[in-house]
Amino acid sequence: MNGTLRVPGAHLHYEVRGTGPVLLISQSGEGDAGRSADLVDQLVGHYTVVTYDRRGLHRSTLDAPARGATTREHADDVHRLLAEVTDEPALMLGCSFGAVLGLHLAVDHPGQISTLVAHEPVAPRLLPEAERIHHERELAELQELYDEQGLAGAFKKIAETLGINPGAQETEPDLTPHPMTDQRRADFDFFIRNDFTAVVQDTLDVAALKNTPVRVIPATGRTTPRDVFDHRCAHELAALLGVEVAELPGGHNGNLTHPRAYAARLRELLG
Repeated sequence: MNGTLRVPGAHLHYEVRGTGPVLLISQSGEGDAGRSADLVDQLVGHYTVVTYDRRGLHRSTLDAPARGATTREHADDVHRLLAEVTDEPALMLGCSFGAVLGLHLAVDHPGQISTLVAHEPVAPRLLPEAERIHHERELAELQELYDEQGLAGAFKKIAETLGINPGAQETEPDLTPHPMTDQRRADFDFFIRNDFTAVVQDTLDVAALKNTPVRVIPATGRTTPRDVFDHRCAHELAALLGVEVAELPGGHNGNLTHPRAYAARLRELLG
């Protein structure tokens, strides 16, 4: 089932597949509702899987495109989408930027989710101050590089910052291809210009995370370099909550490169 939800300042496109407990997937990067189709195929026998285009991406249109969106607005979209599809606490997988939205929900609307798997959240506020400032500056510099050189010039540096090596990472066979279309370029443009700024200006109440009743599972990719900041964020989140870091197949984008193994591990974590 596909649907459109009116939210303040935008229309959200969302998709619902499968049967069982509701599992919402909030994607990384420029990922839209269809970006994780291979993963969803592995989950629909166990869950009612909800995916969506974040506001500003693909079919989720903004009333005022030039204004962009804040992290809190993105998180409020998740809150409203869950209220639309279920009146029970849902499960949630948040990947990268999507994990940050899940953390906001765990603080602001803890009754809506029972378990959040937060895979390598891009949340510099989780880091010690000097490290946080360094990585926020790094994101701003990536935006400047994108302005100067476009996606072709900035893509490699962005991937390195997040610990992604597209040319070297192994993948499972028979994956759905995702070519670099004009639509995907437009989604990357919004993600880099808008959502990098949203990350830097995020207002996540890190201290309040310690008191959330939501079961939060910080997670990292098995092959993600240990020194990149999203990997560090997952470990700082685990230390804050006093829990262990879960390991998932693949790297930062393991949900895309290893959907079968990733789904199997996710089912274990969700119980």
